[in-house]
Amino acid sequence: MTTRERPTLEAVARRAGVSRATVSRVVNGSTTVAASIRDAVNRAVDELGYVPNQAARSLVTQRTDSIALILPETANRVFSDDLFFPAIIRGVGMELEAADKQLVLMMTGSEAGHHRVERYAVAGHVDGVLFASIHGADPLPGLLAERGIPVVCSGRPPAAVPYVDVDHAGGVAAAVRHLVAGGRRRIATIAGPQDMVAGQARLTGYRDTLREAGLPSLVAPGDFTRDSGVAAMRDLLERDPALDAVFAASDLMAHGALQALRAAGRRVPDDVAVIGFDDFEISRYSDPPLTTVRQPIAEAGRTMAQLMLKLIAGDEDAPESVVLPTELVLRESA
Repeated sequence: MTTRERPTLEAVARRAGVSRATVSRVVNGSTTVAASIRDAVNRAVDELGYVPNQAARSLVTQRTDSIALILPETANRVFSDDLFFPAIIRGVGMELEAADKQLVLMMTGSEAGHHRVERYAVAGHVDGVLFASIHGADPLPGLLAERGIPVVCSGRPPAAVPYVDVDHAGGVAAAVRHLVAGGRRRIATIAGPQDMVAGQARLTGYRDTLREAGLPSLVAPGDFTRDSGVAAMRDLLERDPALDAVFAASDLMAHGALQALRAAGRRVPDDVAVIGFDDFEISRYSDPPLTTVRQPIAEAGRTMAQLMLKLIAGDEDAPESVVLPTELVLRESA
């Protein structure tokens, strides 16, 4: 049995009746070739089943047509029940697929992972790098940007690089004002991690809105997971058994709070109202269905990818940042 040889540029050139250089320009996207010649080359490509050699093409175009999405988390965290990660990946992936670009997913939950990603990006294996779920003053986005690599982050990053974020303050303010308008006066919060922009912004929004209402704050720390919501809710009930509402900085923590309240014999929303942040689909089916702040996670992923494509193309009108709106979704928990 013989293996069919892979069609070459020379074979396409013979079929189309043009030079090898002309075929190379067409398959690499040149717009300087006459339409009739370009059509002839494309017909020959289809007839022969020619597939460009990506390595050789990259040498010509200085492009890999690949974009990295970096998640500075462990695999256990990314592949957990937190629906943020599949939503952001879906949004980025859909936009890159439409642009005929390859998504490269990388996780950097360790120092060694950071070094691996740095080497990979600096070596020119990708045209740009997207970051989501950044913790602390992560130096990697700024370091890559200094090396001339296009970088876009989800959430305001520590370095001066383009980013896409959501209106955390507006969403939290709407949630807390809804609780106040409903007569709640002892409103606690389960805060997100304070080494992340989202955790910091949502806690600040909670405190600022309560201050405007002349009400005291009561904070318990969480890390955006369900288990941390359970533990934080138990802590809050011990510290203030008379609390009548809680804003959780993520839907998973809100679900944990519902679990802890049920175990403590508290009725939701009769005794304690609960509001989350995310509007994951599962929140429609919690007991009771969860009032929450909807953030457009998949849209944020698409917007990050769109911004990256503009940066790679050298679009001088590309914005430095985009902030997407949030919306309070009312259900039975508050």
